[in-house]
Amino acid sequence: MKDKNLHIIQEVVANTGRFILAASFIFSGFVKAVDPLGFQYKIQDYLAAFGMASWFPSFFPLLGGIVLSSVEFFIGISLFFGTRRTIASSLALMLMIFMTPLTLYLALFDPVSDCGCFGDAWVLTNWETFGKNVVLLLAAAGTFRYRKMVFRFISVKMEWLVSLYTLFFVFTLSFYCLDRLPVLDFRPYKIGKNISEGMTIPDGAKPSVYESIFVLEKNGEKKEFTLDNYPDSTWTFVDTRTVLKEKGYEPPIHDFSIMDLDTGNDITEDVLTDMGYTFLLVAHRIEEADDSNIDLINEIYDYSVEHGYRFYCLTSSPEEQIELWKDKTGAEYPFCQMDDITLKTMVRSNPGLMLIKNGTILNKWSDGDIPDEYVLTDKLENLPLGQQKLESDFHTVGYVFLWFVIPLLLVLGVDVLVIRRRERKKSFINPLNKENKMRKNIVAGNWKMNKTLQEGIALAKELNEALANEKPNCDVIICTPFIHLASVTPLVDAAKIGVGAENCADKASGAYTGEVSAEMVASTGAKYVILGHSERRAYYGETVAILEEKVKLALANGLTPIFCIGEVLEEREANKQNEVVAAQMASVFSLSAEDFSKIILAYEPVWAIGTGKTATPEQAQEIHAFIRSIVADKYGKEIADNTSILYGGSCKPSNAKELFANPDVDGGLIGGAALKVADFKGIIDAFNA
Repeated sequence: MKDKNLHIIQEVVANTGRFILAASFIFSGFVKAVDPLGFQYKIQDYLAAFGMASWFPSFFPLLGGIVLSSVEFFIGISLFFGTRRTIASSLALMLMIFMTPLTLYLALFDPVSDCGCFGDAWVLTNWETFGKNVVLLLAAAGTFRYRKMVFRFISVKMEWLVSLYTLFFVFTLSFYCLDRLPVLDFRPYKIGKNISEGMTIPDGAKPSVYESIFVLEKNGEKKEFTLDNYPDSTWTFVDTRTVLKEKGYEPPIHDFSIMDLDTGNDITEDVLTDMGYTFLLVAHRIEEADDSNIDLINEIYDYSVEHGYRFYCLTSSPEEQIELWKDKTGAEYPFCQMDDITLKTMVRSNPGLMLIKNGTILNKWSDGDIPDEYVLTDKLENLPLGQQKLESDFHTVGYVFLWFVIPLLLVLGVDVLVIRRRERKKSFINPLNKENKMRKNIVAGNWKMNKTLQEGIALAKELNEALANEKPNCDVIICTPFIHLASVTPLVDAAKIGVGAENCADKASGAYTGEVSAEMVASTGAKYVILGHSERRAYYGETVAILEEKVKLALANGLTPIFCIGEVLEEREANKQNEVVAAQMASVFSLSAEDFSKIILAYEPVWAIGTGKTATPEQAQEIHAFIRSIVADKYGKEIADNTSILYGGSCKPSNAKELFANPDVDGGLIGGAALKVADFKGIIDAFNA
């Protein structure tokens, strides 16, 4: 009962942690993927804060951001569906091990304002982020520790398709939003927002005090100025920034300030209160702006002049870069200075175009999506272009969700209706054909180092009585400690119950104190012997060569070896189970075909022995089929078809029928359940159903 409760607790820990991580990583990866430039800017902030900006090439922040968002989304989807459990849980744990101390540092020293883990969709303080990461670290540790208990929604055969599609989707989404604009805008400059209202401070709220700092140059000397002491036109503009002087209530928009480059005047209020249309060309660094669509931009400027609309280019670049842009593009539109971060926030494109009216954002376009002459055929008042673009976040999320989910539903449909149905069909067909097989169905019990002589005799008697009036549809074997053999063998009905030993020596006789030879085992009347059990391999160092000798001696003394093979957890996780099993078979592959046909094979996944874990029916069938295939390669199909291969590893009455239904699973080598007659008989009865 204690072990059962512990198992339940472990399953709860694994799957609770799995869903917490899945929700967090899916959300985090998605909001970064829809705004790749925004995450690029956040990475640049990190690199600048830690003095590492010069360590990496210019493309690294963007590429790194897209890769990281894709990895996060992949982890989240994998954990949700229970696919790639080892990879996903390992990556989640590694990320949280890295991010948790990093966010603690951010909370203590505040080098950046927020970590950006959820983009602009959900801005957390650094201390909130650290607390969140502590929870996720604990969830990741629990999920990784008990990852094999994470239940699947997708079969193993289809998980590769889900993984590939997940990566394809998130990469496609990232590059689409990079080429256009984010399909979801979480910033205060989204379409439909009024900039003036976003700058408004509620009554009674204490505002934060900001100040615009202008860096100007004259005669080789650079100096900082404010609006209060802005110098004459003999000074050349270099840079501008906005600084916080006093923290207070911070409205969504707090750094929107436009300075006309020609006059040096702040024209913010004039622009935001204009009842007409205003085009804002946003190029946060004009020297880095894409000029491939400059003809379209110039056409929109000409269109604006023709119809009396305002047109400004907003940039944070110095005057010399603006002049170079004018020379390169023939730009005639007026330029204004604005804070670099504000410009990056307004439009995720360089350049990008924004249309406003009376301070309300009507539309935004990326550089690759700017309207052309075929659209601008009339005044804006008469065109859909001049009307506010209606966007619903709910509709957009639903649209993106369907694009992702519909193909997944198709995969799930194939998985349920084809793959799993086929496996079930095999399971149903197989019991009908089992009676036609030449090989035997066997249920063998391994008592291990349990039961005193008196207890063992009582257990054997109880089993014998339970089967007295029944005719099992399988051979029943009990393998007992050495001290039980001579007493138990005559007590049971040999026609229904075979008796075997749990081991024998690799020497025929001699000065080997404590050992029991195959001849001694046979002298008790026992007919079977377990060889190669994982516990003998692990605890007593039994090698391929030692087991080869034991098998030969057992056969020479008329005993039937039940030869065990199987991999440990690390080998299963590394997908080396076939390689391991094939290597272990070397102990019996030296036998002649005649001798090999006398042995019984038992596949035991070591990670499932006494742990409560069990290989899935699909996993059991897959490895059993592989074992039979290598026997066929060695001795031919006939001998392979006649070799009984048992499954050993937490087999119990509740799962025996499903395991034994597989075409290549011929019964079980039972451990703990063999010590209780009710459980052992329940497994035997799986062949009677």
